[in-house]
Amino acid sequence: MTDEHKAALAQGRSEGRIVKEYLEALRSKRPKRGRKRTPASIDRRLNTIDRSLADANPLSELKLIQERRNLQRERDALAGSVDLGAVEERFVDVAKGYSQRQGISYAAWREVGVEPQVLIKAGISRSS
Repeated sequence: MTDEHKAALAQGRSEGRIVKEYLEALRSKRPKRGRKRTPASIDRRLNTIDRSLADANPLSELKLIQERRNLQRERDALAGSVDLGAVEERFVDVAKGYSQRQGISYAAWREVGVEPQVLIKAGISRSS
């Protein structure tokens, strides 16, 4: 394998990570159905769970413990939300080349939630 080929593979892996990070950030920002949770509402539910655990039967205790773990993970995710701006800048830098090499169309990017303004900044047009 030539040095040029190794460099191309490394570039592909790097760009793939950047694209994946951006798409995951978009997915995490997508509104979910139902009432939006806030850290305060999560804390209220966690307090309710803690009070309920004292007199819960074993099966209910198991379910409450799992719900508590899920809520704690959700609260942590809310606290450490991704800076979409920085991730988007990295995506814009690599998206056009990545699209061309992988054969990804404008329509496919739009379907996964990438905004038209971002694609324009990246140099990806409808005719791409």
